[in-house]
Amino acid sequence: MLKFQDKVALVTGSGTGIGKAIATKFVENGASVIILGRRKEPLEEAAKELEGKIPQGVNSSIRIFAGVDVADESAMTKMFDELKNDNVTVDYVINNAGVSGPVTCFANAPLDDFKSTVGIHLTGTFWGSVQALRVMKEGGKIITISTFFTEERPLEQRPYRFRSPYTASQGAKNRLAELMSWELTDKGIISIATNPGPVHSDRIYKTVYPKAAAEFMRVSGFEELTPEEVDAANKELLSLLGEEDNVVKEGIASAAQKLANGKDIQKITETFANLLNKIQSIAEKVQTNTSHMIANKEFLAQSQVAESVLNLCDDEIAKILNGKVIPGDRVFYPVKPHIGTTTPGVHQPDFTGRAVVFTVDATDKTDAERVEYLAQHVEKNGGKVACFISESTPQELQEYISGKFHSHIINIKNPEEVSRWLNTANTNLGKILGVIHVTGKIPEVPKLTELSRAEWDELIEKFITTPATVAQGVLEQFVPGGRKDPRLYKDTQGAMMIIGPDLPSGRKVTGTQRAQVEVFRGALRPFTTTVNQELSDVLKSNIRIFSIFPGSVSGTESSNERIAQAFNFLVSENAASSAQVTFCVDELR
Repeated sequence: MLKFQDKVALVTGSGTGIGKAIATKFVENGASVIILGRRKEPLEEAAKELEGKIPQGVNSSIRIFAGVDVADESAMTKMFDELKNDNVTVDYVINNAGVSGPVTCFANAPLDDFKSTVGIHLTGTFWGSVQALRVMKEGGKIITISTFFTEERPLEQRPYRFRSPYTASQGAKNRLAELMSWELTDKGIISIATNPGPVHSDRIYKTVYPKAAAEFMRVSGFEELTPEEVDAANKELLSLLGEEDNVVKEGIASAAQKLANGKDIQKITETFANLLNKIQSIAEKVQTNTSHMIANKEFLAQSQVAESVLNLCDDEIAKILNGKVIPGDRVFYPVKPHIGTTTPGVHQPDFTGRAVVFTVDATDKTDAERVEYLAQHVEKNGGKVACFISESTPQELQEYISGKFHSHIINIKNPEEVSRWLNTANTNLGKILGVIHVTGKIPEVPKLTELSRAEWDELIEKFITTPATVAQGVLEQFVPGGRKDPRLYKDTQGAMMIIGPDLPSGRKVTGTQRAQVEVFRGALRPFTTTVNQELSDVLKSNIRIFSIFPGSVSGTESSNERIAQAFNFLVSENAASSAQVTFCVDELR
């Protein structure tokens, strides 16, 4: 009897690539598989191939769910409704679906694309896992595939420039896998994440590396082209990589005709040819540099990733590794100490004539009191304060803050409104020294895995997409026009501090409570690290976005004084040269 005979595996994003390879391994080992994805044709082709691999004498089946986007609540719910109505028991759920997302500096990343990437990678993993519980039984396994470009070891970050929504999603997925191991213990369901590292795939070679190389060209401009012209050219040229010489020549000529705008056609054609060659050269260099961080200099094959996933589904191995994030990437990636505890001490800055803006999404009274403490700290040292309070903040907290400081109730989830109010503050109060965003705390819930989809979406918005929305507005405020011309970022000044969410405090804090908070901290850590690497190393800017995480693993109360000291450091000259961009100010370790 084959190892997975009479078992059922559901693999998301399984029409092509790693997902298809995993489905293949399951079938070869006797399992029935459920494959799903957005595109019907690849799934149908994969199904035919899988049916041909069913071992002789084994009564396995291949089932397709086409047109299912893991981020689509109704599509996923409907699929699991159908499985439940058919009395299907799923033994293994493999969260594999993913997209590259925007490959560009965060300041230039469309927020809709940011949200879409988070929706597919993180929310798709959450909702798929939660809905799968309806058709799973004790002994079931949830295996989540994430990336090595998030955290290498506890408290170390791997920034992945130009991939901020991707890294935020992946960091949170790692922590979500850990959380599910806590919350699903009573159901007997095991949760493990694995980071396979660099894998041979068209997505890397044809999308990620070329787009990253193209972004380097956009940031600096190329020959006679401005960043906007480089961007327009890239959109025409990237698809030509890997094509036959005659196709490339025709494509370049067509792009030159389309984008000449009155310039000399022959000159533009030569420039575009040079640009494409440069992009290919950089992409190949990135690939080579990554391979040199691996002992044998080899990326994994998709079949090897599939083999590792099936090993994690082994009953005994899964019990040992429940709740773990397996760093199976084999990559030695040198990292700076991006995370610290208390910030370095600095002389108290004089804020006279400078404005500090608070964007507030408070959850409880202690959040409002934190805003009060920090705003008084600014005013006491000569600064001016404006508080923009989210409409979703409870009314009594809105009134508490508004009664003490110049405040407006706004929709901080709306980028246009954020930009408008930042402009108003800059006009009425003077040049903005820094922006402090308060996320508020995680609401008390017994289990995140028991939340409705609407409740989960609210948390994603509160702790991931809203901080990103505010951050992008802040960057545009500090560098007007920087999105279109990133050269404007060079030597610019500015600071933003994201505070929260807090670890729970008290003597009887549970592992589940800490793990819930870590899901969202797990998004903000790599997000902050990635954006700051872009600002410092790529854009040559002195603007910094810091994350401050109050509370400690021992359950001690957070100190607003330490957060105030962190802001003092953030707006000092020392901050721009610091590799540390996330501070757990109440931790002593």
